[in-house]
Amino acid sequence: MSASDPKRTSLSTYAVEAPMFEGQCLCGAVQYQSTGPALFSVICHCRDCQRASGTGGVPVMGVSRSSFSFRGPAKHSRVCGGSGLPSDRYFCSECGCLLFGMPSAYPDLVSIYVGSLNDSASFSPTDALFIAQRPRWATLSLPLAEHEGLPT
Repeated sequence: MSASDPKRTSLSTYAVEAPMFEGQCLCGAVQYQSTGPALFSVICHCRDCQRASGTGGVPVMGVSRSSFSFRGPAKHSRVCGGSGLPSDRYFCSECGCLLFGMPSAYPDLVSIYVGSLNDSASFSPTDALFIAQRPRWATLSLPLAEHEGLPT
């Protein structure tokens, strides 16, 4: 599979099989898991992700909401996501660590912020989103399919 694969029309074309993804916040008060495969693995450069993370792009892995669960004192804030629709970002109420999101644009999806995974070795991004908003210094040398916004 290459980033220039002409048969590829959307992010969900390829699924990465994994028995389980687990993660937690910095202090360990909030833990989560997903028992399904990763539906996509991307670097998001939208301004919302930049502001939330304090950097030029956020590594994000999508999983099915039905395979996802969490426990602990998670709080959320509602923001306008890259789609223009509301998106809930969940974080630990104790340490403030950003953990996952639930975008209104995709109600069956949870976006996991890869830095919160217990083992991020399974993350292998295939796409870069919102490259029009990406700072020049945040360009990666990985062979990623690049999209001006969300792929159609």
